[in-house]
Amino acid sequence: MTGKTGTRLKRLFFLGRPFSPLYSLLMKTRSSFYQKGFFKQHKLEVPVISVGNLVIGGTGKTPLVQYIVKLLQQQNRKPAILSRGYKGTAADAINVVSNTTDILLNAAEAGDEPRLLAEKLPGVPVVTGKKRFFTGRFAIDSFGADTLILDDGFQHLALKRDLNLVLFSNLKGLGKGRVLPGGELREPLSALKRASAFVITGITASPDSTAKKFISQLDNLYPEKPLFTASYQADKDLLRIHNGKNDSISQADAGKIPLYSFCGIAGPESFKMTLEENGMNLTGFREFADHHIYSAADIKSLLDQARNSGAEGLVTTEKDLVKLRSIFPPEMLLLVQPVQLHLPEAFDRFIISNLSANLNPDDK
Repeated sequence: MTGKTGTRLKRLFFLGRPFSPLYSLLMKTRSSFYQKGFFKQHKLEVPVISVGNLVIGGTGKTPLVQYIVKLLQQQNRKPAILSRGYKGTAADAINVVSNTTDILLNAAEAGDEPRLLAEKLPGVPVVTGKKRFFTGRFAIDSFGADTLILDDGFQHLALKRDLNLVLFSNLKGLGKGRVLPGGELREPLSALKRASAFVITGITASPDSTAKKFISQLDNLYPEKPLFTASYQADKDLLRIHNGKNDSISQADAGKIPLYSFCGIAGPESFKMTLEENGMNLTGFREFADHHIYSAADIKSLLDQARNSGAEGLVTTEKDLVKLRSIFPPEMLLLVQPVQLHLPEAFDRFIISNLSANLNPDDK
């Protein structure tokens, strides 16, 4: 958390601290009711992989969903992605963001992350809706999906899953360890019993003392759970959008251009760090709230700040681009830095072996 967003959250957490025990109890009770069968859990006939988190904010869920989809495709699987479509205006029980051939909803309708997944994974169905059992049933029947991935699914207990992956950001760890509204935890730490494995994102090749401490903390809490670390790696080429043309530019050439950077993601400091580590010449940086919907006034303000800082262009994230294409002025240079998530081969083996173990006999 940085800037105004971080200040607002700190104020909220301070005021909400007395209510944390009550919310924690409610979430524990809810989980227990699902476990004991008081609340019904639905089961689908294909493997279901949930990618979610315990701590609010960005942990790398969308990049991990992309990674898993590509891994499944290498195994000749037909995955589909199920999302709730956060902040998307499409409010039907089933909203098809993309099918096997086309993208059908824009970012405003689908939500920025489902739209980004549809763009990054052509041919992979992306479906949004509040009830994942219904959207999953639709993906199986309509697209022949044989594996379902729940994007941000850890707290969606109504659909049974075969793998429960819980992500953490190395920069945030467990936050202050308090549950909403007095802290950053969506549920108490005991919810991690439901996890199949942990993934810590943002770990470098040589983890610092903070990373090592957090890894040790999770190992001590749940020594029986597999734990994997993942790193972000920026693509060598950036997308360049200028005067109606879309092409690419190398990091080296992009680094010669004074650029004003901005983003509306949960971990803005991570994006800024990535740009700096890859040699970008930044004249300034502005962050917006996660999932921010850009207005004409926002664009004008950004362009004014960029020009006043001496920038000759702006640089942002792929997640922001899906909301900017139709409103960003073509005469101003816009660069976009794609970032990939890299995981060890042990993670691939873990996914594949568990997937195989949970296939129906007819599928083996």
